[in-house]
Amino acid sequence: MNVNFLAILVAALVPLIMGFIWYNPKVFGKAWQQAAGVTDEKMKGANMAVIFGVSFILSFLLAFSIQFMVIHQFHFGSMLYKTSFKDPNTELGGMYKTIMDRFGSSYRTFKHGALHGTISGFFMATPILATNALFERKGFKYIAINCGYWIICMAIMGGIVSAWM
Repeated sequence: MNVNFLAILVAALVPLIMGFIWYNPKVFGKAWQQAAGVTDEKMKGANMAVIFGVSFILSFLLAFSIQFMVIHQFHFGSMLYKTSFKDPNTELGGMYKTIMDRFGSSYRTFKHGALHGTISGFFMATPILATNALFERKGFKYIAINCGYWIICMAIMGGIVSAWM
């Protein structure tokens, strides 16, 4: 099982594109600003090149990790991690090749990746974001806007990395 860096790069763009839509003032932007306590003046005083650059790097890391959550074939390879299974002429290599030939594209669809991305958003991103928000004394609206954004982003990212073979 090989890592598809092109799919990861494309998936890493999803949070940037979705953020442009989700946090637009006509969608959730004004509600988020109010819930976060961020003023228009504070929004203007930022280095957007740094923010977008670092955000893309972090999105790349997220997309890279999502592939291991949504592509089941990585799990089989991880069980054989410390063994020599790449050579199809060995017993273990032959078994690995047979299994991958038969099941290598099973569940490699956008829909299946989006399902696992959504599950990851609910059960990984939401607890982290909500815990931070609670200690920051943010309200339900703030939590819902940010968690909804990441659930959708992770769903789309999971769909991309799963389907793109």
